[in-house]
Amino acid sequence: MGPSTMTPNISTIVEESRLAAAAMVEYAGGLAHPTVRLGVTGLTRAGKTVFMTALVHNLLHGGRLPVFEALNSGRIARATLKPQPDDAVPRFDYEGHLRALVDERRWPESTRHLSELRLVIDYQSESARRRTLTLDIIDYPGEWLLDLPLLAKSYAEWSAETLALSRQEPRAALAEAWHAHLATVQPDDPEDEQAALKAARLFTDYLKACRDERYAMSLLPPGRFLMPGDLAGSPALTFSPLDLPRDNRAGAGPGSLWAMMKRRYDAYRHVVVRPFFRDHFARLDRQIVLVDALAAFNAGPAALRDLEGALVAILGCFRAGRRSWLSNMFRPRIDRILFAATKADHLHHVNHDRLERILGRMTERAIAQAEFAGASIDVVALAAVRATREAMVARGRDRLPSILGIPLAGEFAGRETFDGETEAAMFPGDLPDNPEALFCRAGGAFKGLTTADARETDYRFLRFRPPLPDVDASGRPHLPHIRLDRALQFLLGDRLA
Repeated sequence: MGPSTMTPNISTIVEESRLAAAAMVEYAGGLAHPTVRLGVTGLTRAGKTVFMTALVHNLLHGGRLPVFEALNSGRIARATLKPQPDDAVPRFDYEGHLRALVDERRWPESTRHLSELRLVIDYQSESARRRTLTLDIIDYPGEWLLDLPLLAKSYAEWSAETLALSRQEPRAALAEAWHAHLATVQPDDPEDEQAALKAARLFTDYLKACRDERYAMSLLPPGRFLMPGDLAGSPALTFSPLDLPRDNRAGAGPGSLWAMMKRRYDAYRHVVVRPFFRDHFARLDRQIVLVDALAAFNAGPAALRDLEGALVAILGCFRAGRRSWLSNMFRPRIDRILFAATKADHLHHVNHDRLERILGRMTERAIAQAEFAGASIDVVALAAVRATREAMVARGRDRLPSILGIPLAGEFAGRETFDGETEAAMFPGDLPDNPEALFCRAGGAFKGLTTADARETDYRFLRFRPPLPDVDASGRPHLPHIRLDRALQFLLGDRLA
């Protein structure tokens, strides 16, 4: 085990002390002004921006949320936006994202960085007392969450794990150019900036290829290689795994390419990962993890297994457990975690329970560990903004449970390419009753049919345009959803009781 994994060490003790001090300050403030810090995360294209926009819009404007008891019973008097508490964190652009959904009927651009928004909810408790709850919503990329295990891994450990994974299919074919370059260098070669630059570029190309929807790999740290932001081109993002020298199990010596890569890996952990953990992640109270399981379904069993591994790694990062006054003061814990399979509107409702079971299958090991620590965990299939409606479509003598929506321009099914204006009926097919069937199927996409092509054809789940919102008598738009109210009840219901 490398020195970076030895515990306790000075940096760990200092880090824990700083976290405890910050927790005590927030605990004291929370006594006078109760606050919930809700983390919203998900891997690329899981729908974080849409979820946050829909959540805020429904709270601000009293959306149709029958399962969210505090709102449905009328106990929430109002919710208002307030300036966020962290001045160094960008504000979540709720207004711009809502305009994209409602006025332009397009999906808002994905957020590729940390952002935050504060809501203050005035409500009446179940005992009829007037109270206020402050809700701080922190949106962050799931790729950053997958970086947290790096804090406990040496460069040698991370290199060995990453290279072993890259030599398995389908990753091996995507890593050929990177592997070919690594074959031309030796860890004990003198440090070489150009060799490091090329290795980092080819390693990043490999990660990007893995994320392509044809493969839909999820376990792809370091996360900032895929979304570098203002760190692009910095030495902290210019490194790559290397094979450990056979004659030196601790790595090559000073001045070597190995030592150069190790130094930059350590810089990434301390300059990028540790501040995110200390300043944001360690302060969360509740968490929702959004999962685009449909993309993994289309890519096949390898993508599903990879997604399962990513979800286990994600849940392993959380300080999950029952909250108490003592833990709130010194070591805050996340006491409720919701895993949400998004884009449930791409399936007929008869398959939603199956989608939840599949997500439960992928997270069962990690959920058991968190529940043992005292945290509450749930799994839900939802669509924060529902883009389709349901219908029964005749096919010969059969009537098939189908979905109707307007596919985005350029989407296609079989021989039909959509123009972004025409509604189409689609039979998505049925998910298996037994989740194990998905993990062992031979691959390929599900079967579907459109109004223009009644034959069964392979297709990837289509992307649909946002719906026309319902408008109430006061002119306020209501965004249709699937089980957003159930998610809110789980995440906030007890704090509004």
